[in-house]
Amino acid sequence: MRIESAELLTLELPLKFRFETSFGTQKSRRVLLLILQGEGLEGYAEGVMTELPLYREETVAGAKALLTETLLPSVLGKDFPNPEALRQALAPFRGNHQTKAMVEMAFWDLWAKSLGVPLADLLGGVKREVPVGVSLGIQPSIERTLELVEKHLAEGYKRIKLKIKPGWDVEVVRQVREAFPEAKLTVDANSAYRIYDDRVFRALDAFNLDYIEQPLAYDDLADHARLQARIQTPICLDESVLSKEGARVALSMDAGRVINIKVARVGGHAEAKKIHDLAEAFGIPVWMGGMLETGVGRAHAIHAATLPNYTLPGDTSSASRYWDEDIVNEALEAKAGMMPLPEGPGIGVTLNRERIERARIDRWRAGQ
Repeated sequence: MRIESAELLTLELPLKFRFETSFGTQKSRRVLLLILQGEGLEGYAEGVMTELPLYREETVAGAKALLTETLLPSVLGKDFPNPEALRQALAPFRGNHQTKAMVEMAFWDLWAKSLGVPLADLLGGVKREVPVGVSLGIQPSIERTLELVEKHLAEGYKRIKLKIKPGWDVEVVRQVREAFPEAKLTVDANSAYRIYDDRVFRALDAFNLDYIEQPLAYDDLADHARLQARIQTPICLDESVLSKEGARVALSMDAGRVINIKVARVGGHAEAKKIHDLAEAFGIPVWMGGMLETGVGRAHAIHAATLPNYTLPGDTSSASRYWDEDIVNEALEAKAGMMPLPEGPGIGVTLNRERIERARIDRWRAGQ
């Protein structure tokens, strides 16, 4: 499969609501959209990196520079028999997992389309719909949080995740649990705590949470292992896991008992599948995380989540929760807490060109 040309668009998209986490508050997303062309087909991927290096080290500006100056020129005009060959071509460039993932994921879509099959089939997917939950940001009040939990449970979502931070943790979780005793409930700290805050997590043990996500620093597996030994609730690792090898180390030292896989965070579909398979061998469940994706990133995530060890509800909830108008033509909407796999070859979505043009800030093109 020859990569004949590439197009990189920068989009500015307003969110339907303010989304607050321990990192800060988002009201919009700046999105990099990559389009690879070859053999009359197009493959799509989006960048999930943030404008500031808050989640991991990568940023939108840095990714754009690396893509246009290094990564895309290194693959344009070349033939790759499969995505693994392209991944090997990018391997000498260290780090920058989310940026390299854009090239790898767009090529997976392009390659699947050239074969005329859904991406899920090439990845080894076994499902045609996946269970989904919702991630609720930090709200202005506990009362507003309770309203949103009730609303989303009524819509059929199979798990509620509450973002927490110091000062917004035990009491809000206590009131949610008392109001909804049967709900599948989790919390996500986004690395906002340290090991000496373990009293918070011991208190959270009382609320029958499925897991506590990324409570401590992204680069501190040792303290995650210490914390896991002190509490009953499973720890779920997110930012801490960037590769199969990193996952192996984390699981071997019992730093977590659940893994949130985000395809872009780990460098693309190939590494995500390796982590999935490793966790399955350890008897550890995984679930598909989210980064406020548009329909492009959401479609990639849905296809990946059809693998068998994605047994917990993921964050690929309905696109209409986030966008008044998505950048794809297909409606990616959950029904009764289940997200159907987009139909068709590749990731199964087509671009809403008119919407993209309205959101576009700039465009870079190269190749034929």
